[in-house]
Amino acid sequence: MNSKRTFAVLATATAFLVASVGANAAVYDYAKVISSTPVVRYVNVKIPVRECWQETHYYTTYEPRHRGPGRTIAGAIIGGVVGHQFGSGRGNDAATIAGSMLGAAIARGPVERIEYARPVERCETRYRDQREQRIDGYDVVYRYQGQRYSTRMPYDPGKRIKVRVDIRPAG
Repeated sequence: MNSKRTFAVLATATAFLVASVGANAAVYDYAKVISSTPVVRYVNVKIPVRECWQETHYYTTYEPRHRGPGRTIAGAIIGGVVGHQFGSGRGNDAATIAGSMLGAAIARGPVERIEYARPVERCETRYRDQREQRIDGYDVVYRYQGQRYSTRMPYDPGKRIKVRVDIRPAG
């Protein structure tokens, strides 16, 4: 008797399940699209533009004129001798060192001033405003079984649109 009762419960549950699925099941069909119009909005966008140009960079160097080490050494010796003639004690030592350095610098010769110019590329990123169109969706008008309907969709459906036909008992 227990198995008959279990069978009855299972049969009733299956009948309810089939009835509920059948009542909520939707049917799909296709409708002809009459028109599809894009819904457009305008936005301002900043576009980066890289601008480059050439500039001339000027710079100066001071380079010694090389006349050989002999002249520099001779100038240091002569300057040291002349510097030694001044001062006494520790001042004499300082004057000798200063005379040697000054003599070497004079003997080496004057420095040559050389000016150079070279092209340098400079770049900068600037932003310009540009107005662009953005499509927010499509207003679609379609015909199904002689009736006209309209909806807004996120994409263009093409020549036909899939529609859901919902059949329910009225009551």
